[in-house]
Amino acid sequence: MQEMKTVIDKIKEYDTIIIHRHQKPDPDALGSQVGLKELIKENFPDKKVYAVGYDEPSLTYLTTMDQISDDTYKGALVIVCDTANTPRIDDARYSTGDFLIKIDHHPNDDAYGDFLYVDDSASSASEIITEFAMTFGLKLNSASARMLYAGIVGDTGRFLYPATTSRTMYLASILREQDFDFAKLGRQMDSVDLNIAKLQGYVFENIVIDENGAAYVTLSQELLKSYGVTESEVSSVVPTPGRVASIEAWVLFVEQPEGYYRVNLRSKTTVINEIAKNHRGGGHIFASGAVSKNIDENKEIYQELQAAVANK
Repeated sequence: MQEMKTVIDKIKEYDTIIIHRHQKPDPDALGSQVGLKELIKENFPDKKVYAVGYDEPSLTYLTTMDQISDDTYKGALVIVCDTANTPRIDDARYSTGDFLIKIDHHPNDDAYGDFLYVDDSASSASEIITEFAMTFGLKLNSASARMLYAGIVGDTGRFLYPATTSRTMYLASILREQDFDFAKLGRQMDSVDLNIAKLQGYVFENIVIDENGAAYVTLSQELLKSYGVTESEVSSVVPTPGRVASIEAWVLFVEQPEGYYRVNLRSKTTVINEIAKNHRGGGHIFASGAVSKNIDENKEIYQELQAAVANK
């Protein structure tokens, strides 16, 4: 409560507030960022509030970003949502404001900012922002509720992931009371373009699964180009192996143009974030990311995943 009070006090103190989130945003990154923006605008209409970063083409149905000058950061409060470490923050100007707040639900391995509010028991950063609104009696509207609801739905996998709690469901129900087309939003979040659907088919056809349910698949640059899928769109494919009943944990190795691999680790019940930490990454216990230098390191990561699944 006291930590949350510091956040609301700082919001009241500053006339200009600029909100950031992580690169290659997902619905929770955008939901918490723009949900907070709309929440502040509704309750403090005299303040100037901006959400900045790259416009992810596959998520423009949710929102688009504001374009602001460097001068806007002078004397401004900057809030970074849903971003575990500084290299992932979208728009390097985040450090040029007057005061910096981190709001996040990832393990706090990089304690950046002048003030931090981190709750790694929350399902999502959007859940934290919704809880924040409830705690201080802030008025929700359709714009803020839609974004926060999208963020919660996205990071809970439609309330399927273990981080979903009764509190998560309660807060989602509060958001649902606002007047937005949640059925349309659900359809938009569940839909993929045909090329991505075809890539999902490739994953099902080519994934390697051991006897304990540890699985992997590699997506090369050549393959992604053949399907017309950008790297940012690959995020839609990452959950795909989890639909296979015999798969317990999985890793997608996505080749980058520079030659290294982006590593996406996911699990149903096996803790996998320590594997990510061993390879220049980190994250949640069942959803983490890392970086691999080459195919040999990919093999090491898969072997570590196999061991974790076999020994759980």
